[in-house]
Amino acid sequence: MEKLDFNVESQKGIEDVAALLDKKTPEHNFRILAVHNVTATLAEKGFEINPLKIYEVCNAGFAYKALSKDINAAMFMPCKIILRQEEKNTIITLVKPSMISQMLPDSGLEDLAGEVEKQLKALMDEIK
Repeated sequence: MEKLDFNVESQKGIEDVAALLDKKTPEHNFRILAVHNVTATLAEKGFEINPLKIYEVCNAGFAYKALSKDINAAMFMPCKIILRQEEKNTIITLVKPSMISQMLPDSGLEDLAGEVEKQLKALMDEIK
């Protein structure tokens, strides 16, 4: 099995990358459904980690097509983009949509998942 993730590194701080992600996601025809500030959540319980945010993003048309092919695709939705601060840089990670077709080999989702992944990688390249 190939790698589950795709990573790019930015020399920008996490808040700058987050602001760009907020701005650019709709321009790529995706919507941010939720943002999980993991650092803040863990801090509420007394745990400290470097800045970490998980973005859940969705394109309704792609989601509909995927679910129409195989309802089990819902287990992998929405798509996730993770931002984490490492020293002065931000690592941007995509949980690769193409992995859905490997996890559901009879779903016929290869082309669709590949297209979603291609578009999200383009978004990542734009915000880095």
